[in-house]
Amino acid sequence: MPRRVKVILDNVRSHHNVGSVFRTADAFGMDEIILVGITPRPPHRDIHKTALGATESVAWRHFESSSEILEELRDAGFKIVSIEQHGSAIELPEAGSIGSDTLAIVLGNEVQGVSNDWLENSDEIWEIEQKGIKKSLNVSVCAGIVMHHLSHS
Repeated sequence: MPRRVKVILDNVRSHHNVGSVFRTADAFGMDEIILVGITPRPPHRDIHKTALGATESVAWRHFESSSEILEELRDAGFKIVSIEQHGSAIELPEAGSIGSDTLAIVLGNEVQGVSNDWLENSDEIWEIEQKGIKKSLNVSVCAGIVMHHLSHS
């Protein structure tokens, strides 16, 4: 049975990042994008510039806060995984045997990262190993790496 994956954008600020995540979600067959808080939502011309029509091919919903969607995800049996640099994070390459066919992947704000509410309610926290000095990736780049990883694990 194919894996079901929802991508959650937690207070992402940039319209361009949102559009890029839509396009990447379409490319890798993600089920839905959940936009939370201040995350921009379609229709918007700046999202359209990078999404290139993917806002029509990928289901999406918006919620004002994480509390509005957390219970629904739990009740539906989704494993919640935040992508964040964190002391208890599992490096992404080791996350291949994730033990769940239903995942909700949380990606956070470009500056502040994933909010504490999501981190506290995550079943796991994954991070992407980085070799450089900055130890920082754009949220849409992180999304692409994780979606590619999930589509091949």
